[in-house]
Amino acid sequence: QVQLVESGGALVQAGDYLKLSCVISGRISFLHRMAWYRQVSGSQRELVASISGSGTTEYIDSVKGRFTISRDNTQKSVWLQMDSLRPEDTGVYYCNANPPWTFWGQGTQVTVSS
Repeated sequence: QVQLVESGGALVQAGDYLKLSCVISGRISFLHRMAWYRQVSGSQRELVASISGSGTTEYIDSVKGRFTISRDNTQKSVWLQMDSLRPEDTGVYYCNANPPWTFWGQGTQVTVSS
């Protein structure tokens, strides 16, 4: 059984930083493009950042220059370094493939106060 386990979320102040972690367990190829998604209450999940198996990254405009996605294929892990956090970064963050698998982890809550 494949599981996605996200961690690292917290309540922080604007301008602070966080590093989110995601570990994928189970028998699954980790060559997929991976991504971090964000969901704000009442809204659909949006893709925030993605990274190919070889390390090519993409970001939505609002996080460019502040967030950095990385991965370790041997550890089946993905990270999201989040710097200069803003209140609008608040949400539940999930990692998944891009495009996503049908299953999701529990996510990790990031709350940025102004």
